[in-house]
Amino acid sequence: MEKISPATNPEMGVVGLGLMGCSITTCFLMAGHTVVAIAPIAIDLEYAEKRIHDHLVRSREHGLVNEPPDFYFKRLTITGDYAALRNCDVVVECTLERIDIKKSVYEKIEAVIREDAILTSNTSAIPISILQKQTLYPKRFFGLHWAEPSHTTRFLEIICGDLSDQELAEQLYELSHRWGKEPTLVRKDIRGFITNRLMYAMYREAFYLVENGYATVEDVDRVCRNNTGYWMTLVGVFRWMDLTGVPAYHTVMKDLFPTLNNSTEVPELIDKIVREGGKGVANAKGFYDYTPEEARLWEETFTEFSYEIRQLALKYPFDVVKKKMKK
Repeated sequence: MEKISPATNPEMGVVGLGLMGCSITTCFLMAGHTVVAIAPIAIDLEYAEKRIHDHLVRSREHGLVNEPPDFYFKRLTITGDYAALRNCDVVVECTLERIDIKKSVYEKIEAVIREDAILTSNTSAIPISILQKQTLYPKRFFGLHWAEPSHTTRFLEIICGDLSDQELAEQLYELSHRWGKEPTLVRKDIRGFITNRLMYAMYREAFYLVENGYATVEDVDRVCRNNTGYWMTLVGVFRWMDLTGVPAYHTVMKDLFPTLNNSTEVPELIDKIVREGGKGVANAKGFYDYTPEEARLWEETFTEFSYEIRQLALKYPFDVVKKKMKK
């Protein structure tokens, strides 16, 4: 196989067609790839085509693509037959976060793909160094950690396990720019990778504040929207400190860090919701109370927001200042 790069237009495979699998498939189609999408769960065969079709329709409405869905569907195969992956150069696994399930899926994938094809997982919780040991050829295994909706967001983490081939990682990094990403190459594996370690530290403190009566769920969400959310599309935490004065953060850290919650237990607030079957807007049971209509409208609103915030974010890429200096 020749080097994987945007110029070679590799054939892509996606295994698992839930919400993220469908948006990842859409991302690849929009980037001009031929895609084989495998539905390990039969019910996904019923819904995947409509989900991908709707993503493409809305993407055209927002100017992300110029052609109607039928144009892209000519390059898409949706099936339950793993044998269809035989010609794929890169395969992304998007199944449940259980090692036994993923191991079973990898066995089915590796039974048909070439030895030099790249195998990746969209896991957000299991270290890549653990998952790659479930495969025949660990050096060609990586994490590709996406954000939902995958076809509109700039985010992508490419994670190396202990046994991963760094040269192949660089090829994935180069290729991911074709998908409209500003990727991060995580060269050293760590549980949760980068974004989840940052975000879950914030989630943990949010639960602490609510469960100990300092704020309500609504209060916490409001300050996130109107402070953190106000600047994070433009910069990350280190650039933010540069912009707003590094010494002030140093002063606050000395007194604040010792008081932050460091519990290793799952918070009761979320544990109770899950025990009672809550899934959020998916079944109108979560941290907020929803009528079925409200849950549906929140999903629609999030979709609208993802396209509109994308347009704003694209005006401010990571090298926006360097580009201004060249003018």
